[in-house]
Amino acid sequence: MKKVGLFFGTFNPIHIGHLIIANHLVEFSDLDEVWFVITPQSPFKTKQSLLEDHHRYQMVYEAVQDYDKLKPSKIEFDLPQPNYTINTLVHLDEKYGEGHQFSLIMGEDNLKNFHKWKNYETILEHRFIYVYPRISEGTVDHQFNAHPKIKKVDAPIVEISSTFIRKAHKLGKNIKPLLPFAVWKYMDEMNFYR
Repeated sequence: MKKVGLFFGTFNPIHIGHLIIANHLVEFSDLDEVWFVITPQSPFKTKQSLLEDHHRYQMVYEAVQDYDKLKPSKIEFDLPQPNYTINTLVHLDEKYGEGHQFSLIMGEDNLKNFHKWKNYETILEHRFIYVYPRISEGTVDHQFNAHPKIKKVDAPIVEISSTFIRKAHKLGKNIKPLLPFAVWKYMDEMNFYR
């Protein structure tokens, strides 16, 4: 049974913070692989400023080339939008069957809103959730504290955001150190976020 952590996001663009978290989870937890699930449209975000799906997939693909345990996934591209995690999980189970056990990866900031997710109780009943620390406002709902399916991971706190990268790049700032080199190269060649 392969244990796969699903790291959902728009990855607009993927940056070193994403890689640090994913690599930490695959090296220091019981996960065998982490799949970056590129979301065409989050129910909580608007589509403006979002690069086309295939460009964001290509950047994730470029970013994980040197990491055997990290994989890009475009599983949500062909699913109805907006994408709900519960539907993606059902689809993954149908596609990959018995050989894979899928868990979720999320930042502590997302756990604070997890009770607003569609069918969150069903997700929690059938999945483990690996939670990495984030600096954010608010508190985690009491039902998620010490829950047997929620695994808090002592990963590095990385406060880099794709929004910051896009804004800084548009202003002509050098954001190269915040991106895997191959992602920076692709972004630069395609003249994205200018």
